[in-house]
Amino acid sequence: MSELNPPQIGPLLQYRRKERGLTLQQLSALSGVSKSMLSQIERSEANPTFAVLWSLTRGLGIDFVALLGEGQAAGTDSFIEVLSPEHTPTIRSADNSCQLRILSPPSSSGVIEWYDVEIAPGGCLDSAPHAPGAVEHFTALSGEFAIASGASRHQLRQGETVRYPVDVAHSISNPLETLSRGLMVLLYRQSSRGRNAV
Repeated sequence: MSELNPPQIGPLLQYRRKERGLTLQQLSALSGVSKSMLSQIERSEANPTFAVLWSLTRGLGIDFVALLGEGQAAGTDSFIEVLSPEHTPTIRSADNSCQLRILSPPSSSGVIEWYDVEIAPGGCLDSAPHAPGAVEHFTALSGEFAIASGASRHQLRQGETVRYPVDVAHSISNPLETLSRGLMVLLYRQSSRGRNAV
């Protein structure tokens, strides 16, 4: 069996940074990774953790998997990316009643995004309108949800899926006294056949 060498992350990151005309200082500001750490990584003097690499790829606006794919040896055309729970990006509401774990890759942002959603008893996730034509698909994995889209309302029960426009004000709330969990998929572009085609 031939030996597989790990991808040389440092040179790849340096190439991508220079390709975008960014200085170390600018990438540091975009990613939140210190300039000295960036310099060490690019010179292959330090191996970035998953969290650091995630921050750098987001700062560069590139796909994490695509970056690693550039450094794979010839003949290794498969790669399984695993995100542990502690490294999965998470968004929480100001009152901490709603938690959204971002499951989609950064490269799909603004096109299609999916989230693992947990809402505490009585919690509500209020959202301003998204881009024109945007649609959400929401599946109740456990518990119940009250879905509002514009003037429309629906009580979503466990196992059900709803699809609704989100280019208007919308909300997802938990009317129960227990935690409710769901899967939300956000599509920014709608089928040319019209809103009823989702």
